[in-house]
Amino acid sequence: MSEERSLNFLEEIVEEDIRDGKNGGRIHTRFPPEPNGYLHIGHAKSICLNFGLAQKYNGQTNLRFDDTNPVTEDTEYVESIKEDVKWLGFNWANELYASDYFDQIYAFALNLIRKGLAYVDDSTAEEIAAQKGTPTEPGTPNQYRSRSIEENIQLFEEMKAGKYPDGAKVLRAKIDLASPNMHLRDPLMYRIKHAKHHRTGDKWCIYPMYDFAHGQSDAIEEITHSVCTLEFIPHRALYDWFIKELEIFPSHQYEFARLNMTYTVMSKRKLMQLVKENHVESWDDPRMPTISGLRRRGYTPASIREFCERIGIAKRENIIDLSLLEFCIREDLNKTAWRRMAVLDPVKLVITNYPEGEGEILHGENNPEVEGGEGGRDIPFSREIYIEREDFMEVAPKKFFRLGPGLMVRLKNAYIIKCEDFVKDAEGNITEIHCTYIPESKSGHDTSGINVKGTIHWVSVPHAHTAEVRLYDRLFKVEDPASEEGDFKEYLNPESLHVITAYIEPDLATAIPGKGYQFIRKGYYTLDKHSTPGKLVFNRTVTLKDGWAKK
Repeated sequence: MSEERSLNFLEEIVEEDIRDGKNGGRIHTRFPPEPNGYLHIGHAKSICLNFGLAQKYNGQTNLRFDDTNPVTEDTEYVESIKEDVKWLGFNWANELYASDYFDQIYAFALNLIRKGLAYVDDSTAEEIAAQKGTPTEPGTPNQYRSRSIEENIQLFEEMKAGKYPDGAKVLRAKIDLASPNMHLRDPLMYRIKHAKHHRTGDKWCIYPMYDFAHGQSDAIEEITHSVCTLEFIPHRALYDWFIKELEIFPSHQYEFARLNMTYTVMSKRKLMQLVKENHVESWDDPRMPTISGLRRRGYTPASIREFCERIGIAKRENIIDLSLLEFCIREDLNKTAWRRMAVLDPVKLVITNYPEGEGEILHGENNPEVEGGEGGRDIPFSREIYIEREDFMEVAPKKFFRLGPGLMVRLKNAYIIKCEDFVKDAEGNITEIHCTYIPESKSGHDTSGINVKGTIHWVSVPHAHTAEVRLYDRLFKVEDPASEEGDFKEYLNPESLHVITAYIEPDLATAIPGKGYQFIRKGYYTLDKHSTPGKLVFNRTVTLKDGWAKK
């Protein structure tokens, strides 16, 4: 955003830390995704925040994969996350993994056992939950809590050696079963999982819990500002307890409000459901709020960064209107998209006084928003053209400035034409429109002296190419599907995708992958990743105007 904005609360903290010389004035952040799904627009907010803080204050950001659950993780997700971060325009100082530290984290656990601050528990998950008590009642210790240090070390080493099956034992921190903070009531530190890890293979059959791995990884990397979302506020006391008892680098956790947005869901579990149950094509289906889905739909890195800048960083949960994200991409594409003509609902128009069998090459600029137009392209013109069916009305109201009997309109980059007649089929549908053109009214060389109020787009019939055009809309039909009663999938928008065949001007047959195009008067579009020269496919990124505002 061009206007100067005030500092957000995290920037204020960082500036105060730099002034006070904390950590030698050094700023080191991290972005720590779990490689168990594709990143979504909510993660983009966190990426922009963590990398943005480091950029602004001459610091560094690590990309650290929190790969502590081998059952749900996959290298496919690792690669997609790296691609998304790079595409958004950020570079990490170090690519790291929690699994890099498994030996060190295991040593930390042994250290706590030796200090009498951790024990092996044979209880079931249900028993542990019951023994923890409730927010108003303290927990009750079990017989395993009083095991000796020597026995705990032996059992923990046997867990590591693979002696016990999944779920037979866990390692717990010994803190305070009466704490008002449930996270301090002897939380789990390790569980047994006989599963192949995407990086360490079968070396380990015990894995640290998120709360034990996360803060320790921060400390090992000497992260100065560990930024999390608000749901981790109750975890902070545990984060600090581990750091204090292990006497390791004192990383500090700060919390901000996660991104919630209308007409979609941000839960990775729910997005996984949509993919696995085939409600969408894939993680990068252009209706999905994933970064890869937005990229495939035609969103730009600049538009997403601008969106994250506009919504700001706050300490209170709120829900952002999807219209703001659409506004950001319209603003960006208006400046960068090349203008082209495509007719999505065609009807044939014949210019009866244009010589048969003849044609000419007209010229259109690529981008009127840029001085010089960013060059241009040739547009073939002929006696027969396609126009949009909605641009003709048999009985036109007073302020209809397009085509109807006796009405005149300008063809974009071409001539002024006048409707003389039209043809209908047996059902009363318009099948052909007959017009005459004014030869002296050629765009750029108009000497006709005729002024018309309307301009419409068109495509020459003999030169037109066909393309599949996918008209995407909102994934859900309600603003906040997660808060509605029943299954969230009941609120999927059945109108979220319409596939049509359109006629496009010849230049679009060589459209550039990843480039945004404005189909004049129709919206912004981009080539789909599965498009081929033999079968062109365009995705609608966004309409020219916010059609949902009226709804």
